[in-house]
Amino acid sequence: MLSTYEYPEFPYRQSEDQKSGKVVRRPVIVAGGGPIGLTMALDCAHKGIPVVVLDDNNTVSVGSRAVCYAKRPLEIWDRLGCAAEMVDKGIVWQVGKVFREEDLVYQFDLLPEEDHKLPAFINLQQYYLEEYLVRRAADHGDLIDLRWKHKVISVHDQGDHVSVQVETPDGVFEMECDWLIACDGANSDVRKMLKGAFRGQFFQDRFLIADVVMKADFPTERWFWFDPPFHPRQSVLLHKQADDVWRIDFQLGWDADPEEEKKPENVIPRLKAMLGEDTAFELEWVSVYQFACRRMDTFRYSRVLFAGDSAHQVSPFGARGANTGVQDVDNLAWKLKLVLDGKAPEALIDSYSEERVFAADDNLLNSTRSTDFITPKSEASRAFRNAVLELSHDFDFARPLVNSGRLSTPTPYVNSSLNTPDEEPFHSAMAPGTNCADAPIGRDGEDGWLLNALGDRFVVLVQGEDPGVESLDVGGVPVAVLVVGKDIDDAHGRIEARYDMRPGTTYLIRPDQYVAARWRAFDAEKITAAVNRALCR
Repeated sequence: MLSTYEYPEFPYRQSEDQKSGKVVRRPVIVAGGGPIGLTMALDCAHKGIPVVVLDDNNTVSVGSRAVCYAKRPLEIWDRLGCAAEMVDKGIVWQVGKVFREEDLVYQFDLLPEEDHKLPAFINLQQYYLEEYLVRRAADHGDLIDLRWKHKVISVHDQGDHVSVQVETPDGVFEMECDWLIACDGANSDVRKMLKGAFRGQFFQDRFLIADVVMKADFPTERWFWFDPPFHPRQSVLLHKQADDVWRIDFQLGWDADPEEEKKPENVIPRLKAMLGEDTAFELEWVSVYQFACRRMDTFRYSRVLFAGDSAHQVSPFGARGANTGVQDVDNLAWKLKLVLDGKAPEALIDSYSEERVFAADDNLLNSTRSTDFITPKSEASRAFRNAVLELSHDFDFARPLVNSGRLSTPTPYVNSSLNTPDEEPFHSAMAPGTNCADAPIGRDGEDGWLLNALGDRFVVLVQGEDPGVESLDVGGVPVAVLVVGKDIDDAHGRIEARYDMRPGTTYLIRPDQYVAARWRAFDAEKITAAVNRALCR
């Protein structure tokens, strides 16, 4: 198969810990150097937390694997200084089309409104993404210690710390940490070592992934077919990646033999039936997968925390895997920083599991619904799906029922214990527990963006009326005050519209850019109480 990508090899080095034989305790160890583990390391370093990353390999992901990255993870990576090259290299898209046989029955636009810094989605091979994250990690110097060919072989919770045994080409040695973060994937060794429950549903269906290098005139959109003439009674997904690589997913059915289906002599006829006999293409990567929807019962096991696929696994429909894993990191890092600094109780770490288990259940629900629609397991389910597709061609009411994979969006923490409920009516989606919408701003005579101005700190955003203070101190935690009309300008009125702002309206925003509380007037006592609540004090 043709490979258009040169896989880097990262050097193994024996650590000073192992050379000396002295057990060194670190604040944070991350198990796993994939997208979630690397993002965790970057967010820790961004907050000044030294972190060691242990990975049993010494290169990036083999094959494109996760390819679709949504707006919210891109905003998180933008805060960490590495989104620009992802967007530059990736394929930007926001329109999806759904076909039945050869007829277009439904299409959607994931970002129909203007004035957002980052796109709705990009498609980018996972190996590029990981390479950019590794490169960004190197910019943090000693704060991030990436250790390749370091395999975690045992984990023991010692109450006030975790002891970790690590195997390297030079033998086995021991490390300690205040917190171990398991980002080691769906087959997590750390989870197995702790006997962590991983419950849910395996779906009895198989899909073939074919990454195809070709010049094609398909638009940069997500195209999904139900029962196409080139693959009858099954489904097919097509979208473009960087370097003229096209991802094509073929539903195979449960009876398919995975090893046989991966052979080029069986893949190429499927592709020719779809693309035409005369279309020139090369295979870059082929895989067959069975998918599952499952999660751990809790994402905190004492001082071991789970994020990404090690904590939850969803089917690939809707691109919810890596995207929700990056949001796990965004939720956890600021809480970890405040606990390590002694400014919040360990109960704040419990809120990580509370909020992200809630988000995982939301993703699992949407993923399961998509899977049931795409791969109906009974004639009644198939009849329902076909009726929806038939009606969608002509009737608006049926189109929201078409489910080719509800694309990943952030889950509002509507019932979070960190939220302060509204006291007055608001006509805005920016309710407590919701991630902040971006908006263009002016600042110091230059154009900018609201999320960049918020950063990763507690911020009070006030409309118009200057409360006369630039910051508050809540038990040693600084809270910045940002006044719209004084500190930043609402360049196109988007803040006013998206946040239902009027003079005096005040928002308290958490370090992960989620709304913690909002009021119609600035009140320092209420803000202090809401900050303390958001810190589990």
